[in-house]
Amino acid sequence: MLKVTNLHTYHGNMHAVKGISFSLKKAELLAIVGTNGAGKSTLLGTLAGVYSPREGSIVFQEEDISKKRVEEIVAKGICLVPERRQIFDSLSVKDNLMLGAFHRIKKEKKQVMQDYDKILGLFPELTRMLNRAGGLLSGGEQQMLAIGRGLMANPKLMMLDEPSLGLAPLIVKNIMGIFKTLKNEFDTTIILVEQNVKAALEVADHACVLERGEFVIHGTAQEVMNNPDVRNVYLGKQKEVI
Repeated sequence: MLKVTNLHTYHGNMHAVKGISFSLKKAELLAIVGTNGAGKSTLLGTLAGVYSPREGSIVFQEEDISKKRVEEIVAKGICLVPERRQIFDSLSVKDNLMLGAFHRIKKEKKQVMQDYDKILGLFPELTRMLNRAGGLLSGGEQQMLAIGRGLMANPKLMMLDEPSLGLAPLIVKNIMGIFKTLKNEFDTTIILVEQNVKAALEVADHACVLERGEFVIHGTAQEVMNNPDVRNVYLGKQKEVI
């Protein structure tokens, strides 16, 4: 579904993404973990069309989208849920959700409303606050809203930037469970960028550790979790996971 080859992205003279390559199949979940400043958000922004790569290719469903505009990439089925949610505080929960389908509503109104009902089924907590302003929701509720808004775009590939940021452990567990549901029941391919390494690796199929713009460790989620460097640096010293 997705093949990234030798991707390089710059912010001015700063080389933020350095020769990254990876591939993903349908309904796989890739976790990308690393510390602040590693280049995780820049990588997602490049895949979403926010930043233009200086070198390399991004092939999605056999089409090179490296030079496509953001709106074209969204229309092709790629959605980015950004860090810190970035919902519209003054708009209602319902309006925030519907904005996710702005590019579909005229041509696919019936399907959009079916997707709307399906998303409320995934996030039943939102059904009792549809008329509430997004800015009045708790952090966990806002994250559910941001994910639901992304799903309203009907993505084939969903990318999430630090969805657990600032959330209580129980809420993080619930949200990670939703990612498993999206992957297993809705065949959604997911790229999950996280600093909560343990939570990300528990739901991922594959994982990469990003440092200074480069993948330094990669493999299955189990292999990465069992890597002694990952355990010592990101998970704390602990017994090997079986």
